Amino acid sequence: MKRVLYFLGHLNDRDVEWLLQNGTKLTLETGDRLINKGQAVDSLYIVLSGQLAVCANNNFNECIAKLEAGEVVGEMSFLESTPPAVSVIVTAPSVIYQISREKINLRLLTNSEFRANFYYALALFLSNRLRKTTGQLGFGNPEDEDLVDANVLDGVAQAGSRFVKILNRFSEV
Repeated sequence: MKRVLYFLGHLNDRDVEWLLQNGTKLTLETGDRLINKGQAVDSLYIVLSGQLAVCANNNFNECIAKLEAGEVVGEMSFLESTPPAVSVIVTAPSVIYQISREKINLRLLTNSEFRANFYYALALFLSNRLRKTTGQLGFGNPEDEDLVDANVLDGVAQAGSRFVKILNRFSEV
């Protein structure tokens, strides 16, 4: 769940409230596809419960990673506006928070504080993911994998309560 903390820890309470008001809940069953390789992604997602697999093709062969509660999904396609190179397939019944690219883009255009916080949060999230991937490839220090940067630590407790607020609003898990 640590990854969503990077994201939510750098938004303010108004931004989180805006996310709650403008997002929706998706309930997905095993075998459903959240993201299809090569097809545009029009939303940003947070996994609230369940499990998904990141796969190099459109089936369960060649799965690269498992995603569980607290993972942010669709962020690369959001930033780059390019179709994904992988599929994300539900491997256990899941509840997902979804917010459309259109709504986020409108907020980014009209609120400079949100824009700065949002992009900084995504940068930290992606940096953490890259660090973990580098470690899994054998190039990192395994002892550092669960360390949290002191600059990020301040927002972690607040981020945890924000994630619980999203869970309570959307998942009823």
